[in-house]
Amino acid sequence: MKKIIVTGGSGFIGSNLVKYLLNKNKFVINVDKINYSSNKDNLKPKKNYRFYKIDINNQKKMMQIIKKHNASLIINLAAETHVDRSIDSPKNFLDSNILGVYNILEILRKNKNIKLLHISTDEVYGDIKKNKRSDEKFPYNPSSPYSATKASADHLIKSYIRTFKIKAMISNCCNNYGPRQHPEKLIPKIIYNILNNKTLPIYGKGKNSREWIYVKDHCEAIYKIANKGKNGESYNVGSGININNINLVKKILRLFKLKKIKLGNKVKIKYVSDRPGHDLRYSLNSKKISKKLRWKCKISLSEGLSNTLDWYLKNKKNYRNKKSHYLKRKGKN
Repeated sequence: MKKIIVTGGSGFIGSNLVKYLLNKNKFVINVDKINYSSNKDNLKPKKNYRFYKIDINNQKKMMQIIKKHNASLIINLAAETHVDRSIDSPKNFLDSNILGVYNILEILRKNKNIKLLHISTDEVYGDIKKNKRSDEKFPYNPSSPYSATKASADHLIKSYIRTFKIKAMISNCCNNYGPRQHPEKLIPKIIYNILNNKTLPIYGKGKNSREWIYVKDHCEAIYKIANKGKNGESYNVGSGININNINLVKKILRLFKLKKIKLGNKVKIKYVSDRPGHDLRYSLNSKKISKKLRWKCKISLSEGLSNTLDWYLKNKKNYRNKKSHYLKRKGKN
């Protein structure tokens, strides 16, 4: 059985990916340092699953795990991801998103039989003009400390591929949503606030447009790239579904009403001070993965949002005690 290391496997996308791989009968080793956005309860002990509470910057322990399990693939999801937090504390993002990737690359430089699939973001391309979509050859133009650290990691990986001939690929994905996401992110935050009779803070005028993909679709794309992707290549992973923030929030409100869930009297949209350097629009051209790897998004935004709300309704205990000032954040200048 092929053994796969998933770094950051206790986080949102990571835990969904681990479950997906286990359902594919893969042996999965989850390496996660467990920070505020991780939840070790996301995954339960199973026969073909191992968990190690380790920071990816600990090269010695990472090597021990690789040798112990004879792993042949690392899927790197370990990262700091929240843009607001990167504005507050950029250093944490440099440590995880750049130095952490450097550490993994040094392991690959010494062990050429291991392959890396690095999960990056559409934010590395920066603000995309209306009616345009960024393909894999689009110039990088990151706007936040978060996206800059992800862009740096992408460039570092490409340099190691060329200079040291390591085996690595990169995927740049659009905004994910679905079960087990930390409520500092937009969709779970809106759901959390509605369920707790709180106002719904929207940056600026809510015109910022994002492309959204249900996390299961993303997991399928990761699996496809890991198995069929070409060494040294980058693959955009998008749904083609763009919607601005205010319309997304209104769509979630309509979903609550459709499911006949009564809204509290404080559940109202409130426009708040915009985030510094806030990009207006991200939008990916995902023709390459569709043509080369025969992957396409299957779950519509309406279906995915319905599935997501159902999960949060059934798993309130998973996020009820999340203590984060980002649940109340109203932008920062």
